[in-house]
Amino acid sequence: MPGPNRKPGAKPKNAKKTLRRILGYLTEKKILLGIVLILIAFSSLAQIVGASFLKVVIDDYITPLSMNYTSELMAGFIRVLVFIGGIYLIGAASTYIYSRLMLTISTNTLYKLRTDLFRKMESLPIKYFDTHTHGELMSRYTNDTDSLREMLSNSVANIISSSISVVGVFIMMVIYSWQLTIVVILMLFVILRLIKFIGGKSGMYFGKQQQNIGIVNGYIEEMIEGQKVVKVFCHENESKEEFDKLNSALCEASTSANTYANILMPIMGNLSHIQYAITAIVGGILTINGVISLGTVISFLQFTRNFTMPITQMSQQFNAILTAMAGAERIFEMIDETPEEDNGYVTLVYAKKNSDGTLVESNKRTGIWAWKHPHKDGTITYTEVRGEVEFDDVVFGYDENKIVLRDVSLYAKPGQKIAFVGSTGAGKTTITNLINRFYDVPDGKIRYDGININKIKKDDLRRSMAMVLQDTHLFTGTIMENIRYGKLDATDEEVIAAAKLANADFFISHLPQGYDTMITSDGTNLSQGQRQLLAIARAAVADPPVLILDEATSSIDTRTERLIEKGMDSLMVGRTVFVIAHRLSTVRNSNAIMVLENGEIIERGDHDDLIAQKGKYYQLYTGMFELS
Repeated sequence: MPGPNRKPGAKPKNAKKTLRRILGYLTEKKILLGIVLILIAFSSLAQIVGASFLKVVIDDYITPLSMNYTSELMAGFIRVLVFIGGIYLIGAASTYIYSRLMLTISTNTLYKLRTDLFRKMESLPIKYFDTHTHGELMSRYTNDTDSLREMLSNSVANIISSSISVVGVFIMMVIYSWQLTIVVILMLFVILRLIKFIGGKSGMYFGKQQQNIGIVNGYIEEMIEGQKVVKVFCHENESKEEFDKLNSALCEASTSANTYANILMPIMGNLSHIQYAITAIVGGILTINGVISLGTVISFLQFTRNFTMPITQMSQQFNAILTAMAGAERIFEMIDETPEEDNGYVTLVYAKKNSDGTLVESNKRTGIWAWKHPHKDGTITYTEVRGEVEFDDVVFGYDENKIVLRDVSLYAKPGQKIAFVGSTGAGKTTITNLINRFYDVPDGKIRYDGININKIKKDDLRRSMAMVLQDTHLFTGTIMENIRYGKLDATDEEVIAAAKLANADFFISHLPQGYDTMITSDGTNLSQGQRQLLAIARAAVADPPVLILDEATSSIDTRTERLIEKGMDSLMVGRTVFVIAHRLSTVRNSNAIMVLENGEIIERGDHDDLIAQKGKYYQLYTGMFELS
C-alpha cells in the first residue's frame, strides 16, 4: 500500500534500471529461479495440452463410441482420460511448487534489501535525517517493501504464466482454426478497449484513495500523539469534525475506486460469455459445412477461455508491478545515497605510560586514552586525550545562503566548563554539532588536543565524547541496558555507579523490577525528569574526556536539579564540558560563558566578569531580557 508520500499513480522513473537492480538481488537464487521458470512453463503448458486433447477425445473416441461401441475404443478412451488427468495433475503440482519457491525467493530478497537499507541508513550523515521526515523513511521499510514483496511473490509469476499461456494458446488457436481465431481477435479488441478505459478510471481513483489513506493515517497519528493537548484545550469536537471531513474524502475515493474495480470482472465475464457464444455459433456453422470437426470446435472453445483470462490477469497485475517498481526505486534511491564521508586517520586507542613518561599503545583498558597519529614518513606519535578544544574563525551554515556561525573563535582548556547562552537560533547547538562532526565546517578550523578534527576518524572522535540532549531518547529494553548503551562492555557495578553519580539510583531502586524494569515506547512509563536522569547516567558510564550537555536539565525540576548538581560536578572533574542552557542558574559556576547573538560571540567571561560588564548577559540574568 503506498504511503502518505507516494504520489497518486506513482510510476518508476527508470523502470529498466530498477528492474536490473532487482534482478541483481535475485542472482544468488539463480538455480531456484531456473526451476521456477521451468515449473511455470509446465503449469501453463499443462492447461494448453489438456485443452488440445479434447479434440482427440471427441473426434477419436466419443464420436466413434456413440456410433459403434467396442472394448478397444473404450480402453483407449480411458487411457486418454488418465493421460489428461496426469497432465493436469502435473500442472497443479507445478503451480503449487513454484508458488512456494517464489515465496522463499521474495522473502530472502526482501531480507537482503532491508539489510542493505538499514546498513545504509546507519551510514548516512545527520543532515540526511534532518532533511527527511520519519514517516517518509519508514515508508521505505513498510509500504515500499510490501509492494515489492507482492510483485515478487505473485505478480511476476502470474505475468510470466499468463504470457506463456497467451502465446501458446494463440498458436494452438491458429493451428486449429484461423477462421475462429479472427472472431476471437475482433472480440479481444473490444475487451482491451474496455480494460483500458475502466482500468484507467480505477487506477486514478485508487491513487486518490492511497493519497487520502496517507492523510487520514497521518491525522490519526498526530491526534494520538497530541491527545493530552486535545483534551487540555477541549478540542475533541473540532478534531472529530476534521476527521469526518478527511474520512469522507477517503470514503468517496474508495467508493469510486472499488466501483470501477468491481465492475471490471463482471463486464469481462459477460464479454467472455458473449465471445464464447459467438465462437460456438460460428464454429457450429463451420462444423455443419464440414470445414472443421466437432472436436476442433470444443477444443477451440476451451482455448478461448484460456486466452481471455490471462489477458485480464495481466492487466490487473500491471498496476501492481508499476507500484512495486516505483517503491523499489525509492528504496534504491536511499541505498544509493552518499554515506557519511570520513577521511580521518587519527584513531583513539588505549595507552599506558612508560617510566620516562612517554605513551605506548595498550591492548587493555588502562584509564588513559591517546590519539594514535600516523605520519607520512611512517612514524607514529601518541597524544594523550585531555579534552582541549579550540575553534579558530569557524564559519558555518546548514544552507549555503544562510550563515549560522560567523567567525567563531573559542578555546576550552582540559577540565574547563564552557557554557553557551543566547536566544533560540543563536547557534549554540550548532557549535556542539560541529565538535562531534555531525557537520563539517567549510571555513575555519576546530582542533581537539591540537589535532584538526578532520584528521580524526569520526567514530573515534565521537567515542571520546558523550552527549546529553534535551530530547531524551530511550530504547526498548531494561533500564540497565539503556544506561549500558553508553558503554556496551560496562559491568553491572559500573552501570549502578553511573546511576548513583547522576542521582538516578534512588528512583530506579523504587521501581518494581529495579534496574530490570522494561522501558517501552521511548520511556513513556517514566517521567520526563527520570528519563533525563537516565540519559545523564548513560553519559556518565561512557566516562569520556569531553561532555556535551544540551539543555540536559531542562526537564528536571529545581529540587532534582540541585540533587544532581553534586553528581554532575563529580562527573565533570577532569573533563572538558560544554553546556547549553536557558536556565542561567546552571551555568554560574562555568569557567567561561559565551553569549551568542546571530551566530557571533558577543560576550565572553565567567559569571562575575559578565555581570560586571553589564551587557547582554547581565540583562538576561537580571531579567531585563528573557531567553526565547
